Amino acid sequence: MDSLETDVVVVGAGLAGLSAARALAAQGRSVAVLEARDRVGGRTVNEPIGDGKIVELGGQWVGPGQDRILGLISELGLETFPTFGDGLNLIERRGKVRDYRGTIPKLNPVALAEVGMALKKIDRLAAKVDPERPWASEHAHLDRITFDTWMRRNVRTAAARDLMRLAIQAVWAAEPEDISMLHMLFYVSSAGSLDLLLDAEGGAQDSRVTGGTQLISNRMADQLGDSIYLEAPVRRILWSGDRVFVLADGIQATAAHVVVAIPPALAGRISYEPPLPPARDGLTQRMIQGSVIKTMSIYPEPFWRSAGYSGQATSADGPISVVFDNSPPDGSPGVLLAFFEGKAARDAAGLTRGERGQIVADCLARLFGERAARPDNYVEKVWAADEWTRGCYGGYLPPGAWTSHGHALSEAIGPIHWAGAETATHWAGYMEGAIQSGRRAATEILSAGNEGTR
Repeated sequence: MDSLETDVVVVGAGLAGLSAARALAAQGRSVAVLEARDRVGGRTVNEPIGDGKIVELGGQWVGPGQDRILGLISELGLETFPTFGDGLNLIERRGKVRDYRGTIPKLNPVALAEVGMALKKIDRLAAKVDPERPWASEHAHLDRITFDTWMRRNVRTAAARDLMRLAIQAVWAAEPEDISMLHMLFYVSSAGSLDLLLDAEGGAQDSRVTGGTQLISNRMADQLGDSIYLEAPVRRILWSGDRVFVLADGIQATAAHVVVAIPPALAGRISYEPPLPPARDGLTQRMIQGSVIKTMSIYPEPFWRSAGYSGQATSADGPISVVFDNSPPDGSPGVLLAFFEGKAARDAAGLTRGERGQIVADCLARLFGERAARPDNYVEKVWAADEWTRGCYGGYLPPGAWTSHGHALSEAIGPIHWAGAETATHWAGYMEGAIQSGRRAATEILSAGNEGTR
């Protein structure tokens, strides 16, 4: 077993962990980043598809207002390009496919009006939820109900409810009945509006990184050099006085502080001595990872473009819920990204890769015609089956969890600091949030000196 002495140990080499390590190293602190995987990047991962091109099987989009991630992309010498959105979008519901323009499908005037009113109500409620302290907001009582309960009280038509369900699946990879209404409002507050979470142009899905988002982590890792240790899953964290001991496979590290920059559900699987306080331990038991299977169907060219379609589609019939044109910047090859989300992803996780591929082909054929049923290649990532992630896009809280345990989400415990997109207060759950959280943890440590924070 290798022994390390360092100022700070960082657990996890995703965007949050690397951002924390980079900020600390810039202030002269020595760091050791322990990563369970054989790569850096966490929930961002590039998949080669030939000719030097890639698709992204994890987080991939950035948008306006996400200043930290956009600034970092530029600083690292990377570029972005817009998500393709020219042409008509498609929606499938009750066996019928309709085209439309914009974010909200125009199924019928009543449903459209109801969705518009619901979005405004959500934004008004979210504006009164402080993302720093959602459990203390005047709407904290909404932690007693799920979004599904709120929706059924405020949205009457079946078509409008279908659209709201699709929105929840698209953002949280969960079902309306899974998520606390307060958690939903916290997310919206952290981003600015529900429209921003849902929109492509001008919203969270506005742009992509040329060469793939994993390059962000790769380049940060290059700067950190020998400070990163791969295939070193952390098993135990022990602390006494002003020292913390981190035990990973093959490595024992001693430091003044540790940043745990992995999802709460995984952080709860590490053994701590002394044991974590009940509030923090209870939080890790309650924060659930979303369920998503991200798939890419690859064709010689994006044939849907010449037919006048954007490649963006949604289906209330499922099991595929959301589709995007995910072709490389030059449009070759053509790639349709399709998601299984929420219950559909949980159900499909038990199928074979071939069975899932056939389901995707059938869904895409209903939307884009028979040509879509015959991709040249198919790739996928079942995130719930990833040992060191156990689900995506991020963690969410069910009813009651914010008001009973939410204060423990990012509160340091002695020399132990928490990071990760789930702990962010600006664009929580997104790459922007991951970077904010890592830098916040670094600031805590720099402010504390060599002493514990409590």
